[in-house]
Amino acid sequence: MQSPARATAIATEKTILCLIGTRPEAIKMASVVRELKSRPGVKVVVCVTGQHREMLEPILRFFQIEPQIDLGLMRPDQTLSGLTARLIEGLDEVIRRISPDWVVAQGDTTSVMAAAMAAFYRGVPFAHVEAGLRTGDLSAPFPEEFHRRVADMVAVLHFAPTVQAASKLESEGIPSSQIIVTGNTVVDALLEASKDEPDWLQGPLDSVDPSKPIVVVTAHRRENFGQPMREICESVAELARKFDRDQIQWVFPVHLNPNVKSTVFEILDQVPNVILLEPLEYPWHVQLMKHARLILTDSGGIQEEAPSLGVPVLVLRSTTERPEGVASGQARLVGCRRDDIIREATRELQLSANGLKKQEHPANPYGDGFAGRRIADALLRD
Repeated sequence: MQSPARATAIATEKTILCLIGTRPEAIKMASVVRELKSRPGVKVVVCVTGQHREMLEPILRFFQIEPQIDLGLMRPDQTLSGLTARLIEGLDEVIRRISPDWVVAQGDTTSVMAAAMAAFYRGVPFAHVEAGLRTGDLSAPFPEEFHRRVADMVAVLHFAPTVQAASKLESEGIPSSQIIVTGNTVVDALLEASKDEPDWLQGPLDSVDPSKPIVVVTAHRRENFGQPMREICESVAELARKFDRDQIQWVFPVHLNPNVKSTVFEILDQVPNVILLEPLEYPWHVQLMKHARLILTDSGGIQEEAPSLGVPVLVLRSTTERPEGVASGQARLVGCRRDDIIREATRELQLSANGLKKQEHPANPYGDGFAGRRIADALLRD
């Protein structure tokens, strides 16, 4: 992909509604919002759903995103169907009231599917950021695979992060004229957050020694709740006993979802060589990954971020809709079985101990840092 030239003007004023639900959506929509706001004659309306508020607000502050609308939809122990119904009703009223030229949302959450449906019902064009990701299995990841298929069915513009994602869309009958390969906006965010390195000892990583090797662990996906999450945690406990603190520090920022938090603390809270942290603000998340020797994760975003940092990733899932990292050798699918995780992590750490170094300037198959600009150009094109 060539770096796009910055657009200087548009023919007529446009109103663009940008929806943000979860923390990853805020990270991946940040460069889109910033680019749109920099263009003359564009009114950008940012709507947040009110989900995961504790995790979302620091991201909004860091990227200087000020929402104009907050739906406040979070409920204790809410069901997917209940959340979907509230989202569609709330977004329908927002779309009716502001009458945007475009509704834009990113990814595969319930919020994104509801935004696509509400826009479709109102006859407003929907643009899908990160379109075309597929595993081919509606149960993995659940319910995200279903959400992104629905969003892509009704989208007018599909911003595919990679050529392979664009090919998936074309194979489903979507006209190539509606597909634009942009790169992934998470790379834009990562490069922005990497510009400044905060003082390690003055923040949430003060319990982690940056001079010693670090393995980062994250897990939060719905399909990993229950026994898979237990096996992930048990594997980390065993690995922490196998590699003492002088060899490896096992650092686990814990998601706030009770299905994750309760299991992680039950199994790992008393393991001496495991450092459990609250969810990190994005700059600290980036710094932690930059210092890591290895990452164990079920996160899609981290699969996309880590290649820019030259850090290998073991993916705690049986399938991935991001095959480019696996094809490049920068990621490997290991699943959630305890023995498999222990074996593959041990192998990777032994390779590292034998002198395998991170790439200095690795190529990231997911983007070059200009995705937000390409998306803004396409939305504002006549």
